[in-house]
Amino acid sequence: MSPAVRRRYQLRQSELNDQIEALVEAARHEDTDPADAELVRQLLVTGVHLLRDRTSRAELKLVNSALKELRHAFRVFAPYSRLRKVAVFGSARTHPDHPDWINAHRFAERIVREGWMVITGAGDGIMGAAQGGAGRESSFGVNIRLPFEQRANETIAGDEKLINFRYFFTRKVVFVKEAHAIALFPGGFGTHDEGFEALTLVQTGKSEMVPIVFVDEPGGSYWKEWLEYVETHLAERGLIDPADLELLAVTDSVDEAVNEIEGFYRNYHSSRYVGGRLVMRLHVAPTDEELEAINDEFAGRLLESGRIERTGILPEEDAETAHLPRLRLHFNRKKVGELRKLIDRLNGLAEAAAPPIDARRRAIFASPVPDDQVDAELEEGD
Repeated sequence: MSPAVRRRYQLRQSELNDQIEALVEAARHEDTDPADAELVRQLLVTGVHLLRDRTSRAELKLVNSALKELRHAFRVFAPYSRLRKVAVFGSARTHPDHPDWINAHRFAERIVREGWMVITGAGDGIMGAAQGGAGRESSFGVNIRLPFEQRANETIAGDEKLINFRYFFTRKVVFVKEAHAIALFPGGFGTHDEGFEALTLVQTGKSEMVPIVFVDEPGGSYWKEWLEYVETHLAERGLIDPADLELLAVTDSVDEAVNEIEGFYRNYHSSRYVGGRLVMRLHVAPTDEELEAINDEFAGRLLESGRIERTGILPEEDAETAHLPRLRLHFNRKKVGELRKLIDRLNGLAEAAAPPIDARRRAIFASPVPDDQVDAELEEGD
């Protein structure tokens, strides 16, 4: 029996389908990937479906605004796609003389020196502290329009990397999509919302694994007591897997927070699913002996079947990472905390930390030139 043919996503009216096809063909660039053009065609088909479904005006406004916001955000972040970014969350009400504010400022200064950029909600308090520590050139602001606490802080106000969102859900999509790490300082409902959402997305496999660190003031207990609650009322009651606690770190030290984030990418680069299997890209491949030991330690807890094995770049992957060694595994998608332990184990194989930024920027920073000339050379390349 021949395999079932998947129906093409289109309208029932052939004339309308032809018009949409012609529009996409007229709009595409010469080098547009056909797969990208097909996705845009489907977007247009969906738009027409909304109209023919007699979707309410309020719902049409929501879809229209959300799509516009996401399109603008994608354009703003695109020139910086090769640079790692950390999302910083915390209270907008924290004053500059508070230890939490000082910690957030120091953290941003430190992480930017390591080649990272910083994303915040663009407000005052912890957000303003992190934005000030990072500096305008290394900052993104993803502001949410609110009847209060909505003014962008002075560091990012007026910058081209400031994005104003109407909807929390589109703003959250951008945070998740762009952040390679998350740092949370003490805050209110919004901070806890972002922290639990990040943990939920990683735990359920809906976002890529990233380091998530909760930072107290020196000697503070805000996140320490929060962690005690999570351990007692979530882990001990079986509401989460105890190994899920591996997905986060709590510290009252800026140095430890930076080391937690930097250490996560010491050897690990990224991962994606290809053909139902998880492909992990590394900077340093394990030796035969190391891979055997890793399998002995993790295969029984992590895998649905088979063994952790080496692989080359697969056709579905991006060519930009072709030079990186890879491991492939049939991950059971359940023991995410154990997967984090595997990443930590692989990071321990690297004698030196992997470079955190793209080759061109590394070469510029390595050259003995003043900072203002470095910035000028980077701007010319953009």
